[in-house]
Amino acid sequence: MAGSAYEDDDALPISGLQHLAFCPRQWALIHLEQVWVENMRTAEGRLLHELADLPGESRRASVRTVRGMSLQSERLGLTGRADIVEFRPEPFPVEYKRGKSKPTDCDTVQLCAQALCLEEMLATSIACGAIFYGSPRRRQEVPFTPELRTRTEELAATMHRLYRNRETPPAHPGPYCGNCSLVDVCLPQATGQEASAVRWVQRQLRSLQAEE
Repeated sequence: MAGSAYEDDDALPISGLQHLAFCPRQWALIHLEQVWVENMRTAEGRLLHELADLPGESRRASVRTVRGMSLQSERLGLTGRADIVEFRPEPFPVEYKRGKSKPTDCDTVQLCAQALCLEEMLATSIACGAIFYGSPRRRQEVPFTPELRTRTEELAATMHRLYRNRETPPAHPGPYCGNCSLVDVCLPQATGQEASAVRWVQRQLRSLQAEE
């Protein structure tokens, strides 16, 4: 989708990239079907972001810190808000997460998307940012490598395609399902069993065709 531009009305939330990278079905349930279930994890995360997102500005030594900064990318069709952007003087986005670092790239993709927006808005280049995890209350620096940038742009294009087609992907059950507040709505095991049944029927048909 590089080189193309979206209208303002077509912009999708940056936070959706985090959902999409975590689980495409979760993204669709939230952003297409408007399903949301609060649990302790999501409530704590929401409160943390409400505190971090309070718009404002401060300065300490040579670093200017902007909280709740609005972000936009016409090229990628993204819109959102950064928890914190530190100007050192170069921009340094910081995303706050309540838990610990995840085994997937869903958090780093979200942060990279913020950097891509800032680069477009400020006509600058950003080498890295950071994610502050509530456990163990420490920043994890994230370099914006070419691979991460490409991954982020491809996910943005996928998100627009799914949104345009109103497509809800099937569930792919995994260990991560236990950490999802939508597990009782998604019913991943039921979907997985259905998919397994379809594959079984397909195998039987292929077997019969081979015998003929």
